[in-house]
Amino acid sequence: MILFPAIDLKDGQCVRLKLGDMAQATVFNDDPAAQAKSFEDQGFEYLHVVDLNGAFAGESVNGKAVDAILDAVRLPVQLGGGIRTLDHVEAWLDKGLARVILGTVAVRDPALVKEAARRFPGQVAVGIDARGGMVAVEGWAETSELSVIELARRFEGAGVAAIIYTDIDRDGILAGINWPASLELARAVSIPIIASGGLASMADIETMTRPEYQVLEGAISGRALYDGRIDSREALAMLKAAV
Repeated sequence: MILFPAIDLKDGQCVRLKLGDMAQATVFNDDPAAQAKSFEDQGFEYLHVVDLNGAFAGESVNGKAVDAILDAVRLPVQLGGGIRTLDHVEAWLDKGLARVILGTVAVRDPALVKEAARRFPGQVAVGIDARGGMVAVEGWAETSELSVIELARRFEGAGVAAIIYTDIDRDGILAGINWPASLELARAVSIPIIASGGLASMADIETMTRPEYQVLEGAISGRALYDGRIDSREALAMLKAAV
């Protein structure tokens, strides 16, 4: 079970949003590369990065910050936000990303996602962000008529490395991961699931250690790490002991 620390990029800074609202952004570090190095030094083994501006713009906006992160750490890094074409995918992987996360394009053009997964095995993940159980796109600005499980099943057998499932209604408000929905999704598809949105405390970490939750690949934590509600070293030790 992997605990992914999150770096969300807005205007070149490391921020956390509340309920996916760009107007409700709290800046936690104006040096994302330094934040990434701090996470590496704390013992994390994987890094989750989102270009928030890019998610709205449909193209990379915080590319310089991502480049700086890649230069600063040796950790594998996954990146989402504004990656909408095969050229985008290839360019980022060539820069050293471990995998890219395709979100909006997974709804708009699932064939492109499948082609990307075929060309770059093990390096393409799908980001499914949901509000009220329905998939949201365009940086969470629009809600589609697709259910989370319906979208996920479209990529069965396509070689997608993972699905990052975010419950927007819980994101950034420390309400706790939507574990029931995350487990339901994990049981509905064979693709590894990473839960995101609202991880709040060491109680969530304890939940991750339970046998029934091992069906998940991991979970993402943002605000709780920045606020100190989660002790990173203790959390990582708990997860390692549970293996």
